[in-house]
Amino acid sequence: MRTMAERLKNRMRRDRPMTTISIRIPEDVIEDLKEVAPKLGFSGYQPLIRAYIGQGLRKDLARLERPELTELEESLRRHGVKGDVISAVLGEAVQRTA
Repeated sequence: MRTMAERLKNRMRRDRPMTTISIRIPEDVIEDLKEVAPKLGFSGYQPLIRAYIGQGLRKDLARLERPELTELEESLRRHGVKGDVISAVLGEAVQRTA
């Protein structure tokens, strides 16, 4: 299994190979994504979907690699910290310790 540092380094490359997939998503969700994407600075809804997937994946990989981060995440949630803030903090913590 690759380390978190190796994964992060690979994810920073702009020339990563891409593959096409097919996924069923409700139409109203696509419409919401199309509305939100430009407001968040994305060129379209597909890059936004990739960002959401990447964010969730990084969070889960960090949690699996560092179980103590799960305790931190749970504590932050109990104290009312929003999920996007928690994800950013965990991402920074993993990068610093990688």
